[in-house]
Amino acid sequence: MKILVLNCGSSSIKYQLVDMANNAEVMAKGLLERIGLEMGEFTHKYHGEKHYEQLPIPDHTAGIKIVLNALIDPKMGVIKDFKEIGAVGNRIAHGGESFDCSVVVTDEVIEKIKALTPLAPLHTPGNLAGIYAMREVLPGVPQVAVFDTAFHSTLPPQSYLYGLPYEYYEKYGVRRYGFHGTSHRYVAEKAAKMIGKNWQDLNIVSCHLGSGASICAIKQGKSFDTTMGMTPLEGLIMGSRPGDVDPGTIEFIIKKEITENGKSWKDVSTMLNKQSGLVGISGGKQDMRDIRAGRDAGDERCTYAFNMFAQRVKRYIGGYIAEMGGCDLVLFTGGIGENAWFMRRPILENMECLGLKVDLSLSDNRMGEDIVISTPDSKVAVVVVTTDEEFVIASDTYNLVK
Repeated sequence: MKILVLNCGSSSIKYQLVDMANNAEVMAKGLLERIGLEMGEFTHKYHGEKHYEQLPIPDHTAGIKIVLNALIDPKMGVIKDFKEIGAVGNRIAHGGESFDCSVVVTDEVIEKIKALTPLAPLHTPGNLAGIYAMREVLPGVPQVAVFDTAFHSTLPPQSYLYGLPYEYYEKYGVRRYGFHGTSHRYVAEKAAKMIGKNWQDLNIVSCHLGSGASICAIKQGKSFDTTMGMTPLEGLIMGSRPGDVDPGTIEFIIKKEITENGKSWKDVSTMLNKQSGLVGISGGKQDMRDIRAGRDAGDERCTYAFNMFAQRVKRYIGGYIAEMGGCDLVLFTGGIGENAWFMRRPILENMECLGLKVDLSLSDNRMGEDIVISTPDSKVAVVVVTTDEEFVIASDTYNLVK
């Protein structure tokens, strides 16, 4: 069965066509960006080739049609007929407390996802737009919703409740939900296999470090605590998100910017989601390679950004090891976790007190590969592991509709 995996944002569509009958081979993949603007961008990769063009993409339905036409195109296509697509797997950012696993999309499921829109107002409309578009273009193809929050449905109350009046949880669902669940689930199982263990027998600290970053404490195969909260703003410093901030600071900024400077709440929201984190600290740099280069050149703000990121990751690793009463495995994944070996070094230095002994020479200059970097006598295994969220989405979709 061939599965089309969709990850639809508010103005973008990421996709892969995966052949589950052929060892989950990725037949084609690509990205549509700037949907709804005057001119969009389309990148399609197939058989080692790459196609790029700029063209109008007025909405998600038009974008889906572009994807499907590319898949059957005589030159850059990988299938001959739409009937070869057996199902569609959709990444859905937020499942709230309504969904603790992946589900086949029905009218009832769509209504529940719509009701959760206030929890992820920037992501859910795009996710739903992808589902609607596929229903319109390929109405007979079954669809599956795979929720980024589902893996974290096992969080205990002490991990998911905030220190706010309990009535806000009861009335509005204000609590920690966590994200990157598909990635944490996939890499935890994969990393455990790398050291010859079953992940359900281990305490694992999973560090998904990228432009969006989160850490998850996984206790015997279940999410026990995680850094992202009700929204993806909480936790680690990220590419453009602030991570943990004193709520009083936000109140102060709102009073200053809205009351005194005439800005709107939308401006404050944009600041929190797009202008904070590494971008805000470094002065415009988001890529960790650029921040490292700035630090090495003596840029003070890049140095702050680099050191702050490393410190926050180290803080959470230590905290989660203490929460779980010990740890068997620490893993690094995501764009920074897999490739920025120069960031892994400061994170892992001086961690012997927690049982982590690392051969940093194994880690240095290693990018995008699966490797154990702890020493043989380390009490805690340390692993770098590549993630594949699309594979998880394709697998869940296949298992639900096969």
